[in-house]
Amino acid sequence: MFSLISSLILAQATPELPKSTSQEILVPQVMRSLPGQLDSVLVFNSNSPELVQAEGILLSTFPPQGKASPTAHLHTPLKGRFDVFAHHIAKAKTPNDLRTLYLGILLHNPGSETLTVDILQAASYLSQPDAPFVDLPTSVENPLGTVFAGPGSRATDEVLRGRRQTDFPAQIVISPGESQLLLNLPIPVRTLNPPLNGRSTLIRLRSSAPLYAASLAKFATQNADGSESPPTLDAWQTLLKTGALAGPRDRVPTPPEQTKGQIIYGRVAGVSQGSQWTAQIIDPAHTRDSTLDNWFLSLPQPGQAFSYGLSTLLRGTLGTGQIQTAQMVARYPDTAYQAHGNYAIEYNLTLPLQNTTDHAQTVAIALETPLKEDNPQKGLRFLQPPAKQVFFRGTVRIRYNDDQGLPQTRYLHLVQRRGQQGEPLVVLKLAKGDRRLVQVDFLYPPDSTPPQILTVRTLQQQ
Repeated sequence: MFSLISSLILAQATPELPKSTSQEILVPQVMRSLPGQLDSVLVFNSNSPELVQAEGILLSTFPPQGKASPTAHLHTPLKGRFDVFAHHIAKAKTPNDLRTLYLGILLHNPGSETLTVDILQAASYLSQPDAPFVDLPTSVENPLGTVFAGPGSRATDEVLRGRRQTDFPAQIVISPGESQLLLNLPIPVRTLNPPLNGRSTLIRLRSSAPLYAASLAKFATQNADGSESPPTLDAWQTLLKTGALAGPRDRVPTPPEQTKGQIIYGRVAGVSQGSQWTAQIIDPAHTRDSTLDNWFLSLPQPGQAFSYGLSTLLRGTLGTGQIQTAQMVARYPDTAYQAHGNYAIEYNLTLPLQNTTDHAQTVAIALETPLKEDNPQKGLRFLQPPAKQVFFRGTVRIRYNDDQGLPQTRYLHLVQRRGQQGEPLVVLKLAKGDRRLVQVDFLYPPDSTPPQILTVRTLQQQ
């Protein structure tokens, strides 16, 4: 599930290496299903085609009537809380074709009364120059949001902090039968070598009435003096009515009923359901017990650990049988059957830790990236050293009371490669009977590859 842009940049920046000398490490470890579930918030999910070289419709929830390409319109109105996620890449088709590709997102009011759209949080960044893919350490403190690698890493960090980028207004007002642009931003390639660039966008909105949305790709208008102008609202509306699906099309996904052979997950273009996964992680035996006395997570025995899957998916449940992938409400036939990877979905995980032993214990919580498998035998597999491919790059927020009883909120930017065991997000010492609440929050970053795990490990006493 690598982004094309990160893969190509990695290939150019990394000299040819000898074959991997990584050794597999088997870690006997208990895997548990993650409690909770996705909410019902709809996500306008525009990620196919990822590479756009022919202008057209990327995703339209408009009705098909009166459109030149009816099958390009999914007729799915959005109302109330919904998200917009868009991740696309521009690459010059020929060395001389350096036109700027624009990404436009159009909102339309089909009703008879004026509607308002509140923009709650919003971020949109280019790979170049806003958020280049740079090499970073495995874990870096990121208190101000100044640490990022790639536009997906930066955009999800901003929204995690509840920010709205200054380019976005707090509210859009749309008259009956009218349309407004939510986004009209470039993906320039002219000054880049190679001429390749990407843009990641994440917006959380609330609409007072049903509306339709469309993401569209169109090249800039070429002026007589050689300069460029962004497409106008009229130009975007004309493209919506007369255009076809943008290209080139991505690989066709494997049908979910096909259980053997290679699986192609595909890129997402449609409306998925689920913007946030909230989990109260307590002992499995107590999940149906409402008494506060049992509302805790017992620490593992010293030297042992258990883990919870994150963004688990078809053929990658790590033995839990749990598929966390958001379901598609509407999609194009040649795009992903599910929102594999849960790009930009927020995970809010609460761990009410309790030391139920007779001795003080030291516990560490870590995010890790084991090898993907469905039914691991005798434990999870990791690589030493990890593979070179980056499978996770993004910011995680950790909130807890430290060993002095002081409340702490930390932001850590993590980079994990395939098969990498994670460094602790936090290490706490709990006295006999002590309870400590730990909260772990993150938005699953675009350009990442699932699944990951959240591991709770009690350290061996010295």
